Amino acid sequence: MDAILETPSRNARRNNAASPFTMTDDQLTVHSVTGVDLTLSIAGPGTRSYAFVIDWHIRLLIACAWLLAAYYLFNVPLQLKTAGALWSVLPASIIYFLYHPVLEIAMHGRTPGKRMAGVRILSRDGGPPSVTALLIRNIFRLIDSLPATYMIGLVTCFMTANRVRIGDMAAGTLLVLDNTAAEESLARIEALAAGSQLPLDALELVDQVLQRWESLETGSRAQIARALLGRLEASAEPQALAALTALSDSDLRAKLQAHLSSREPAASHV
Repeated sequence: MDAILETPSRNARRNNAASPFTMTDDQLTVHSVTGVDLTLSIAGPGTRSYAFVIDWHIRLLIACAWLLAAYYLFNVPLQLKTAGALWSVLPASIIYFLYHPVLEIAMHGRTPGKRMAGVRILSRDGGPPSVTALLIRNIFRLIDSLPATYMIGLVTCFMTANRVRIGDMAAGTLLVLDNTAAEESLARIEALAAGSQLPLDALELVDQVLQRWESLETGSRAQIARALLGRLEASAEPQALAALTALSDSDLRAKLQAHLSSREPAASHV
């Protein structure tokens, strides 16, 4: 399982029940109802700056591309003194200034630059940001960008506990390192837990074996499967346990798969 996924103790789950998330200066931990938590690292000023520089170049190139297209394709002059310049300069300005809010809403807290830098925007409770939050965050860019080169926003990121700029504080958002694989793993475990009575540690282990089944050497995966099934079915008849040695590779896999979808209480913990 990804290192970012943790199975907390029973006491930790009880303590976490009151709050869906906890936060430190460097990390945001979202507590799942299944007890499998998702921990995300908060992006620092360096990563923020890298994402912004990428996005700045992209939106500048798109705006310039429109200007050139208007000039060569539509024969619109680029001089600001002419009325026709509205058809070139105005759309280019709209592209430049609405780049962030439009793409962050369309891409659910991401932009091409953020995706390339491996970061995304989340609300402070770990959920996806609302459209309102994203709009507020971008309105405050006008303050964060002062006096030049995003000086206020950059200084604020160094000074605040969770490395947020003024726009994030106003919108209740965070910029975190994007770990899509961890989120997909968390969602998968939650979905499996809804249909299986295996304890979470056993559920995670069985799922890991099945996910990596094809990449494991045949003899090794059969040995792992028999040992795992033996512990899952510890209360079964000795003859049934002995019969595991006669099961084929495909039978072992099917038997493990059956445990993931079984709603019967598990015989033992792994």
